[in-house]
Formats: sequence, structure tokens, C-alpha cells
Amino acid sequence: MDAELSELAHMIEDADRVVLFTGAGISTESGIPDFRSPGGVWTKQRPIDFSDFMRSDEARRETWRRRFEMEPTLRAATPNRGHRAVAELIRRGKASCVITQNIDGLHQDSGIPDAKVIELHGNTTYAHCLDCGTRYEIDSLRVDFEKDRIVPHCACGGWVKSATISFGQAMPADEMRKAERETLMADLFISIGSSLVVYPAAGFPELAKRNGARLVIVNLQPTGLDEIADLVLNRPIGDTLGTVAGVD
Repeated sequence: MDAELSELAHMIEDADRVVLFTGAGISTESGIPDFRSPGGVWTKQRPIDFSDFMRSDEARRETWRRRFEMEPTLRAATPNRGHRAVAELIRRGKASCVITQNIDGLHQDSGIPDAKVIELHGNTTYAHCLDCGTRYEIDSLRVDFEKDRIVPHCACGGWVKSATISFGQAMPADEMRKAERETLMADLFISIGSSLVVYPAAGFPELAKRNGARLVIVNLQPTGLDEIADLVLNRPIGDTLGTVAGVD
């Protein structure tokens, strides 16, 4: 273990309460494409605003077409060494939770209990009614859509959408409150694979630092918060966290 990794390991060992914060970079190592980076999904197609989804049948149909187009990639993705390292730190009780910007469910697939995963941008592995909240499984919706291009809707009359937060859609209040509470209790906050440009999510590392926590950033590329961090590691996430957490 080199000096940088040793320093991170010591910081984790010395901390009483670690909060882990993950972005797209941890899941790209599992084959999930990044949305925002150069060459990412949104450089090839404009994201659909929530207001457009609500008022336009064409926008709803295109939203679902894109979602079903992603299904083979999502099904093929499995937790990588970085996910397993995060799960191990939580299993040991060293980290209290993971706050994630990701929507792929790979943290849960790695064995982290739902109660320990705070999903700021929702979850694309299932859908729900925007009016009554009824949950729908993706496979059950896909059959009718691919057969007749039927846009999913609920028995109550509401529109069904993947359980993600779209542009223009309100952030989930409960998850934001949980994330703020956990951030304020942390004495070590580790940001993993996030460009830290998307707010309000990117405000949590700043909040942790202002509240006296030590801040570590693990990301291949520099971020806008590097100058306030106590340690910055521009290294591959799986190898970095896996080595520190002692997982393959």
C-alpha cells in the first residue's frame, strides 16, 4: 500500500463516523455509462424535462423508449470492487451509510441494506405512479410498450414513470433530510466518483467540510472542491477502495 492509500486507510481508521458519497464514476467500472461527462449520454441526446413528461404524450413515450433501451446494459451490470468496498465499510460499522447520486441499484446489489442507501436521484430499476405511488416492475411495463407503444399509466389514472428524479422534478424531501442529517454527524466524508458539479447533491461534501468533518475526494478527474479537501486521490475507484477496505 503506497503513501496515499495508507493515509486514506488511517483517516478511515481514526474516524468515528464515516459517510460515503458516490457518483457515476463508481458505476462506470461496472459498465454503466456516465450521463454528464464528455461523451456521456446527455452529450448525445438532450435530457427530457419533467414538465415535458407531464404535458406531452410524445415526451412520455420517448422517456420510456430510452429507459427500455437501457435495460440490457442495466441487467448486465454487477457490483464492482468499489461497490464491494463501500459495502464492506458499512458492514463493519465504520461507515454509517452511502449517499448516492446513482440510480442503478448496484449498492443494494452489493449487499447494503436499503436503509443504509440514500438515493438522491431515485432508482431506475423500478417504476411508480406519480399520483398514488403504486410500484411497478419494469418487465411488466415493457411488454405492452414494445407491443403497442402504450405509455404506462396507473389504474388510478396517474402517469407511471421510472422512480428517478428528472430535470425539473423536485428532489425527494425525505432523502434530502436523511442525507443532511448523516452529513452533519460525519467526522469523515468521502466523495467517490462524483464530478461534484450537480447541485443540490454536491452541496453535501461542502456542508460536511464546513461542519468540521475531514473531506476526501476519490475521482479520476479533478473536481471543483479539490482545493478544500484534506486528501484528493485521482485514481481508479475499485482499486483504491478495494485495497483500503481489503476486498477483492
